[in-house]
Amino acid sequence: MNLNGKARRLPQNDDINTDYIISGRYKFKIQDPVELAKHVMEDVDPAFYGRLQEGDFLVAGRNFGCGSSREQAPMAIKYAGISAVLAKSFARIFYRNCFNLGLPAIEVDTDKFAEGDELEVDLDNGLIRDKTKNIELKIAPLPPTMQTLLGDGGLVEHFKKHGGFAL
Repeated sequence: MNLNGKARRLPQNDDINTDYIISGRYKFKIQDPVELAKHVMEDVDPAFYGRLQEGDFLVAGRNFGCGSSREQAPMAIKYAGISAVLAKSFARIFYRNCFNLGLPAIEVDTDKFAEGDELEVDLDNGLIRDKTKNIELKIAPLPPTMQTLLGDGGLVEHFKKHGGFAL
């Protein structure tokens, strides 16, 4: 699976918690994930959603997604059109919620990626290519089970498609 898009960085890089990803003032008021997505990262970078194009990558630092375990945070990211989150590390529950919803969460040293860099993420071969800077970074290839879940659109969609957890 190959993903292509631009790097979208945040002004604050480390310890982005789920309340920064989607503010608590929206988590329970807005049930439509498309409407919820319009507020993604609003408290960290009010112009973030406006810069996004379908397929872009959210690029962050350490401990991305810390805080509460609610699925609204990765859901807002996914419905904003972001194809994957690239970070140095993730809070474990957020990482799992991403895959449950069909959103790739990739651990990589993100220091080399600048705002707007054209990136290609090759999940099969474990590579990220920064086409702007002409560099490649190795990442751990995703296990086949995780790639199947992503291909099916997440855990719930996988269950619907296969009538259970068939891999």
